[in-house]
Amino acid sequence: MSHPESDQESELEPQQPSFDDVRWSACSLEDFTQLYWEQVAPCLEAEGLDPTAEKPTHQWFSDHGVRSFLAAFRRHHDRSFGEFWSEDLGLGDDDDGYTWATSDEQTVDALERFLDRRQSRYGLSTSSVDTLRTRLNLYVRAYSEANDTDDLLSPIQRDRDAPAYEAVDACYGAFDWLNEGAEREYSAQTLQRVRRIVDAWYQHLVGRRIASMNPASGLYEEFKWETKDSPTPSLSAAHIRQLMEMETTSRDQLLVVALAGWGLRAGEVAALHISQFNRDVPDDDVPHIAFESRKNGPGEVSVLFGLDILDSRIDELGEDETWDGYLFPSPQGQIPHVTRDTIRNWFQKLASEADLPDRIEGERPSPQLCRRFWYDTYTAVLEGVLEGVEEIAAEQGSSDPQVVMQNYLSDSRSRQLRREFMREQLMGIFRGES
Repeated sequence: MSHPESDQESELEPQQPSFDDVRWSACSLEDFTQLYWEQVAPCLEAEGLDPTAEKPTHQWFSDHGVRSFLAAFRRHHDRSFGEFWSEDLGLGDDDDGYTWATSDEQTVDALERFLDRRQSRYGLSTSSVDTLRTRLNLYVRAYSEANDTDDLLSPIQRDRDAPAYEAVDACYGAFDWLNEGAEREYSAQTLQRVRRIVDAWYQHLVGRRIASMNPASGLYEEFKWETKDSPTPSLSAAHIRQLMEMETTSRDQLLVVALAGWGLRAGEVAALHISQFNRDVPDDDVPHIAFESRKNGPGEVSVLFGLDILDSRIDELGEDETWDGYLFPSPQGQIPHVTRDTIRNWFQKLASEADLPDRIEGERPSPQLCRRFWYDTYTAVLEGVLEGVEEIAAEQGSSDPQVVMQNYLSDSRSRQLRREFMREQLMGIFRGES
């Protein structure tokens, strides 16, 4: 069994941005920024372009069938792509690609070191890191505007004699500027996301003994930004059980596991090949799926559940001597595997047969809602892990268990805890044990 050349796959199905199910009228500028890094940037990279330095032209968007992206933020936010590129993405025309809103070298170094550590510790993709960089830079700009200085480190350094309230006031002043003084209004969701990453940055500096305090720790009580209900419904655990309890084929069982149990996108599921699965791992590791490139996530996805279902599918397909290793082979012969649309159609047919609701909070059951279920489950797992280390946090004199996760538990131990909780959750949901 051979894996076809990647060049051949690219010729058959070139990478394209996908804005399926995007509601343009509900997108903030923060959302457009995220869409750029998650959808547009990977396509530029696939074509040998630098998404941080080479601004895509209007013709590029037209050639890729996504002019709707340009039209939407012009219609809903009255901005040109050039303005979006420089002001919202924070990208300039210099050789370095990215332009921070500060010329203070120590501040820039502290910001970049934090992002590098975030990427290595959490396995973030380049696009995810770029999104975080954009949010941090918005705070840097606000801090400079509100305090007439672009030096964010001096007020919090450990050897500084100034009272702590001055650093807190400077931080709060930046968010006051974002909240009321900026030339445009930022959505509550954007401000919450900026607050979250700023708090994480300061906490990182405290943990690394660079800063003596976290001036952002009280922001959650000081600023009560209320967001509208997010139009992001997901399948529930009960829906997943309904799907798994169906008398289905190995194909349908694997389809649900790949979407809801592994958190893959429809396109990733469509192109799954057995060569991507690595089971020969050390005792302290878990099997995983490897990807050459992934739009918004790590290049490896842990397989915590469903290997038996995968094996059933392999056994069934292996009876055909001509099988080339794709788990969802195409019967047409033009391409070796099915397309994303086929995965979507199969899933919606399965959802109908399982008597899932026709609409879930206004949306039809789809692979996207299935993947959101995975994210909701993982979020609950993180909360469970944090609850489990609260006692350790108290012993360390900290009221925040996240401090323990970041500064006292090793990377491998933190990862092990998350995996154990996640495996337990998935087993309970898919096997009906909870």
